[in-house]
Amino acid sequence: MAMSNGGIENHNGKDDTNHLVQRGIGNSASQLTHLDPELADRNHHVENSNSNTPDIRPSRETVHHIGKGNAANPNFLLAPACFHTWWEVGFHLIAAFDSSYVLGYPGLVMAYLGWIAGPICVGAFYVGSFYNNYLLATLHETGGKRHIRSRDLAGHILGPLMYKATWILQFLILSISVVGSIILCGESLQGIWVAYSHNSSAITLPIWVVISGGTYGLFAFFVPTLHSLRLHTAASIFLSLIFICIAVGTSFNDGFRAAAPRDYSLLGTKADVSFRSIGSLATIAFAFNSNILPEMQAVVRQPAVRNMHKALVMQFTLGTFPIILVMMTAYWAYGNTVNPYLLNSTSGPRPWVALANVMAFLQMIVSIHVYALPMYEFVDTFFGRNYCDKRDWSAHSTLIRFLTRGTFIAIATFFGALLPFFGDFVALTGAISVFPLNFGLVHLMYLKVNGKNFTLYQVAWHWVMIGLAVILTVATATASVRQIISDATTYRVFSNT
Repeated sequence: MAMSNGGIENHNGKDDTNHLVQRGIGNSASQLTHLDPELADRNHHVENSNSNTPDIRPSRETVHHIGKGNAANPNFLLAPACFHTWWEVGFHLIAAFDSSYVLGYPGLVMAYLGWIAGPICVGAFYVGSFYNNYLLATLHETGGKRHIRSRDLAGHILGPLMYKATWILQFLILSISVVGSIILCGESLQGIWVAYSHNSSAITLPIWVVISGGTYGLFAFFVPTLHSLRLHTAASIFLSLIFICIAVGTSFNDGFRAAAPRDYSLLGTKADVSFRSIGSLATIAFAFNSNILPEMQAVVRQPAVRNMHKALVMQFTLGTFPIILVMMTAYWAYGNTVNPYLLNSTSGPRPWVALANVMAFLQMIVSIHVYALPMYEFVDTFFGRNYCDKRDWSAHSTLIRFLTRGTFIAIATFFGALLPFFGDFVALTGAISVFPLNFGLVHLMYLKVNGKNFTLYQVAWHWVMIGLAVILTVATATASVRQIISDATTYRVFSNT
């Protein structure tokens, strides 16, 4: 995922804590600092000059500074220009969803479901995802307060225990996403190597995964915060447009030039087909959800709920078109032989395929950083809270960043090289993230807030959706883990796939 960020600026120093003002952030969890939601309800209120909601609670202290303003003006953080219009947020959503992951959906969804179940499931989850995100956006100002983090909203409505559970689950999701993203970067580099090498097996995928992890490690060290990432995220839409156009164009070309009819049957035993089909549901859910909607809604102008609804309409029309186009076109062109990384299936032209791989690699390097920054922010704040006068490039901050980020990236790269199953990690991420948070938790919070005014049928409807989310979570997570185990038993670690 990738998006531009306008957001908060931390006034470093414990004496300035009362002046910390939250008026918007541009990414999930870059503002994750404390585990106690009750501490966020301190009586420090400021008036938002661009809001119909006068009270906006301050964020807790953070060593990350995200956003710009005129420091001579004590209210510079409240400038209307720092808030985004609904269509700007819509483009942020599009940039977040149309990442390099779209190259995996033909082989991870359509090849596992086929022409009948595939479009039906895609359509059902498309509608369900829009509905759930619409409800979640409606809860943004619950209790007269703009909830800028997913866990803040969950904690405010359901209590501290759910706050902590959401926090832990979100960090687990982000960690798995980083592993899968590093694998995807390795796939991109391997695609470039295969296109121009006469001995493609000389360098195996795990080696490319290690190279990708090292490249991202350098990027993570030299880009301390989301504020430093602004120009990179702005370029991500352009990069995505290039590799999506090339992927669709080459798929059409290969499809029309195919000498034999494509095979669209479902491969494997009945057990394999069943588990893969169930696991593919998590991949579809992953394609249409992000788990960071409250964080993105925090930057939208008032009326925040209405404007976020407009942005969601934009995302689920203009933004999802490339996802569905790539998914259907590639499956039509290659049938059940389509590779989980689409660019490995295309036959050329070779320079265009190599260019698409380069664009996918660069775009995903940025996306990895977006996934990982919430954890970096937490660790940087934890180790830097007694050094609030230090800057990003002080000796202390540099050492902490080198040790903590280097350790995390090394561990993620190790697991990615050990078991480079990109598709399995995508499905597992969707299973343990989307269904619990974007499906079940949303309806539980909506019932808690509005249930007293609901009819019996409305209450029953939301409980049915909660129950369905629980079933899908268990089923898809089981299928995803089973697929990882199955692939691992037939795979020699650190060898090519």
